[in-house]
Amino acid sequence: MTSTDERLNRYAKLAVEVGVCLRPGQDLLVEAAVEHAPLARHVARAAYAAGARYVDVLYNDQQLLRAQVELGADEGLGWPPPWQVLRLEDATRGGNTCRVIIVGDPNPNLMAGLDGGRVARADAIDVRKAHLRGLNERAVSWSIIACPTEGWAEALFGEPDVDRLWGLIERAVRLDEPDPVTAWREHMERLEARARAITERHFDAIRFRGPGTDLTVGLLRAARWGAAVFETAWGQKHLPNLPTEEIGTVPDAQRAEGYVRATRPLYLAGVEVKDLTLHVTGGQVKEASAAAGEEAIHQIMARDEGASRFGEVALVDATSRVGRLNTLFRTTLLDENATCHLALGNGAPFAIEDAPADDPAALKALGINQSSIHLDVMVGGPKVEVDGIETGGAVVPLVHGDEWLLGD
Repeated sequence: MTSTDERLNRYAKLAVEVGVCLRPGQDLLVEAAVEHAPLARHVARAAYAAGARYVDVLYNDQQLLRAQVELGADEGLGWPPPWQVLRLEDATRGGNTCRVIIVGDPNPNLMAGLDGGRVARADAIDVRKAHLRGLNERAVSWSIIACPTEGWAEALFGEPDVDRLWGLIERAVRLDEPDPVTAWREHMERLEARARAITERHFDAIRFRGPGTDLTVGLLRAARWGAAVFETAWGQKHLPNLPTEEIGTVPDAQRAEGYVRATRPLYLAGVEVKDLTLHVTGGQVKEASAAAGEEAIHQIMARDEGASRFGEVALVDATSRVGRLNTLFRTTLLDENATCHLALGNGAPFAIEDAPADDPAALKALGINQSSIHLDVMVGGPKVEVDGIETGGAVVPLVHGDEWLLGD
């Protein structure tokens, strides 16, 4: 077996055995770009070796998306064929399906020069809704992994150095450890201890302060903080993100006040959003400005009522392996694990015990934001102070100078 095959094989096994924790007899859905085919094939082999009944791989091609954005009719933007929605809906029935989603933009500059609004509208909302329903209802075991490509490496380093990018990814997902499974177990125990410590404090709010930022986000008293070890409705544990470095919770969708400046750019379907600033009143973003990509943000926040409110608050400090790589990866999977972030859009109902995941109206009444989007905005860093605010107003430092202070 070549070194490249060995690398792909170890990564695929990590995705199958640690990411989705596939059980014998389960099916696996894989979503990937055509450029990710070598890794997708190894994921399929790892799944069959672990006892999968069937592996279904769905490839996408960004060149086709560019053609639609550039030349297609307005009414076709964002419209998916019904079978794509049914594929995901069927996966949520019976507790027999896992999903591995492979990301890593193979053509980061492909959408350059196109109308940012049209690029944003090309997102298949009905597919995204089906995806979020499955997550909310804990109806599928899923994990997202990243696949290095020449185009992605070129965008990061100015040259198509795929081996260099592989080295960073392997470091981020702990494949550089002699025993990656044990390394992940120890890492998650540490994050879960942090989550328990902050849950026990029952903070009323979290405050972010730094250059261009002074934002207070209200919390739901019943909501727990968690690390990224999720559990399906039938008890199958899985890691939705490989890597993951965060602890997070669902905030009160009605309580956020102030302003916040993104500390890293966002990349939305090839559109770069730089220097994003959000002004928030009564939990809702009333104004969003950016030095680049502003129209794309406006389009996304206009999707539905919940797209301009927060559905997640997550804390990450400088011990993050991703953060220590000191690289802007241009993909949310990695960049959100480098620093603290907030997410506009959908909130996870399983942060509250016994929340009715299949009843959007009831979730909204509990204060959990409901939306067809979930957009992570990185807001942390060495110059940003994060504090917990107690019900009586006392301030407890949580992350200052990129250092976790509550105790490990």
